[in-house]
Amino acid sequence: MSTCARCGATFSCTMVDGNDGAPCWCTRLPSVVALPLAGEAARCWCPACLEQHIAQRAAEAPPTPDA
Repeated sequence: MSTCARCGATFSCTMVDGNDGAPCWCTRLPSVVALPLAGEAARCWCPACLEQHIAQRAAEAPPTPDA
């Protein structure tokens, strides 16, 4: 089990805990997660924290112009 670097919750990360042939749960999330997290070490976050972070980033993003 992995420990979330943000909230301390335990969760399963196949990339860290071992790959059973299935992709990690985080691969289904938008690619915005590839952006660096300011002030954070490069460690995994649990699903709840990562999804909350993505939602916050999306809410803060400037609107995109219609093509």
